[in-house]
Amino acid sequence: MTAALTIQQTAEACGLSVHTLRYYERIGLIKPIPRRSNGHRLYRADDLNWIAFLLRLRATGMSIEEMQRYAQLREQGDLPASVAERKAMLVQHTAAVEAEVKAMQETLAYLHQKIAIYATLEAELALPLAPGQSAMLASGR
Repeated sequence: MTAALTIQQTAEACGLSVHTLRYYERIGLIKPIPRRSNGHRLYRADDLNWIAFLLRLRATGMSIEEMQRYAQLREQGDLPASVAERKAMLVQHTAAVEAEVKAMQETLAYLHQKIAIYATLEAELALPLAPGQSAMLASGR
C-alpha cells in the first residue's frame, strides 16, 4: 500500500470504529497520525501493520494497560532494555495464550465426548424394539 488512508478507510480495513481509532491514538496505543492541512488523519501502511498487531494482542487477551506499555517501549526504539522488555512481555503473553488454548482444547475434547454419547443414545433410541420390549420399557425395567 503506497497511498495513505483516511480514518474511515482505515477503520473499515481494520474492522474498528473511527471512535476506537481516535481512542487508541488518545491513549497512546497509536502514535499521533500525520494530518492533512484540513486536519484529516492519514494512515500509512506501517500504521495499519501496527494496528493489526494491536488487534492480535487484544484478541488474545492482552490488557489495554499492557498494550500501552508495549507501545511506550516501541516508541523508545531498539534500545537494548526496550527490546528485552518487549520480548519478555511477548514471551509471557504467549505462555498465557498457550495455556488458554490448551484449556480450550481440553474443553473441546470433552464436548466431543458428550456429543458422541448423545449420538450413541440417539442411535439406540432409534432401534426398533424387540417384541415384549415395549411392555418392559413401560413398566420401567
